[in-house]
Amino acid sequence: MNPTLLIWPVLIPLLTGIVTLLASKPGRVQRTLSVLGAGLLLLAGLALLRSVSQHGIHVLFVGGWPAPYGITLVADLFSSLMVVVTGLVALAGALYSVVTIDRPREAFGYHSLYHLLLMGVCGAFLTGDLFNLYVWFEVMLMASFVLMALGSERGQMEGAIKYVTLNLVSSALFLAALGLLYGLTGTLNMADLAVKLSGPAAAPYIGLITVLAMLLLIAFGIKAAAFPLFFWLPASYHTPPPAVSAIFAGLLTKVGVYALIRVFTLIFVHDVGFTHSLIVLVAGLTMVTGVLGAVAQDEFRRVLAFHIVSQIGYMLLGLGLFTPLALGGAVFYILHHIVVKTNLFLIGGVVERLGGTPRLKDLGGLYQSQVGLALLFLIPALSLAGLPPLSGFFAKLGILQAALAGQDYLSAGVALAVGLLTLYSMLKLWREAFWKPAPPTAAPPLAPGRWQPALLPIVLLAAVTVVIGLGAGPVFALALQAGVQLMDPAGYIQAVLGATP
Repeated sequence: MNPTLLIWPVLIPLLTGIVTLLASKPGRVQRTLSVLGAGLLLLAGLALLRSVSQHGIHVLFVGGWPAPYGITLVADLFSSLMVVVTGLVALAGALYSVVTIDRPREAFGYHSLYHLLLMGVCGAFLTGDLFNLYVWFEVMLMASFVLMALGSERGQMEGAIKYVTLNLVSSALFLAALGLLYGLTGTLNMADLAVKLSGPAAAPYIGLITVLAMLLLIAFGIKAAAFPLFFWLPASYHTPPPAVSAIFAGLLTKVGVYALIRVFTLIFVHDVGFTHSLIVLVAGLTMVTGVLGAVAQDEFRRVLAFHIVSQIGYMLLGLGLFTPLALGGAVFYILHHIVVKTNLFLIGGVVERLGGTPRLKDLGGLYQSQVGLALLFLIPALSLAGLPPLSGFFAKLGILQAALAGQDYLSAGVALAVGLLTLYSMLKLWREAFWKPAPPTAAPPLAPGRWQPALLPIVLLAAVTVVIGLGAGPVFALALQAGVQLMDPAGYIQAVLGATP
């Protein structure tokens, strides 16, 4: 076991952000360093996952201060898997940025901000302390806000203001809950909170604990874009450049989902009948409102943005059902969705560049002129809809099996219906952008050399989608092990505090 492996997913993007900022001038050096840093992050995640799989939960006490007094980093299977998939989409996004990000944005620190955002994401996945989770959220918020506003176009600024306003409200609620939690327990270490909020001394404060759980459900629900707090996402995620919106779509809401899963499996399990039943209700409404919003849209990336909301509902359903199979299915679903949704936004950027517009009615004819791109679109699109043998089928199957095993037939029916509507909206994108003839007002075609290099990260993520689908057995087994760990947090608590609760 090597606990120092936990520091590298945070340190690598930090150092990459610094060296890209210090590069003499924007250009090839910055882009090369950015891709190299993303590749090293992926390797660090794979090394951490391998070590955790072989040796169990890893804990690093920063500065040598033991929990609950110091800063603690913790890696179990769930967080390790999240770091790996973060490195994967970070590499794809960095490769895509090399081709698509303009020089003025590079001059204003695009590559540095990109890696500082990744540092915040990895820090959030690995922290063992709620206050430090708040800190990592703020790191992500600052970097993401500047990335969204970089370029200062009118649509960007409008989307960025909506994005940052709602996320600041979420941060304020999160901080208020932390203050009350610390006043009640004297600690914000998650393992220590799990012990103190489950013991007999917490019995007189059950009502207050439930209130705190609801505060965090709202705070993290905003960041995850769960119903009814999702409206900021489709208003903002289509406004920045595709490379930025792709990494946002793949990762940022999943950090909110990760936080919800972590606190509602480790800390707030005192009244599962109320809290997790409420999460099931929120999950169903999130699925339905998201997919109906997607069906009604007429812009490529706005359709995809609403589908982020819809798919968050499946992940929350796995949490709400609260069984090892359901949590394993949620973990698998998150991994699948990060890859697929990032890829769809990358493809959306190429489509908009080729068509000269995001509006579906003004697109068309891409199947005749770009057969390869059309086929690459079908892989993540059909995976998102849940068609076999792609990864989305097995992700949905795990959640549905858990719902049926728990006799929650209503949630299973909603999940199936939303899957059909997802397929309908993906076919709508196919019909409008690829299948119908190009309209008379279509933009003149771009020279292949100007956009074809952007296909490399798209091919990479499409291949991963196919591999996860064809190799779903081992991947789902790993996700199920992560679900078992989440359902039985005794191992996590013992690894952090050194004692069995």
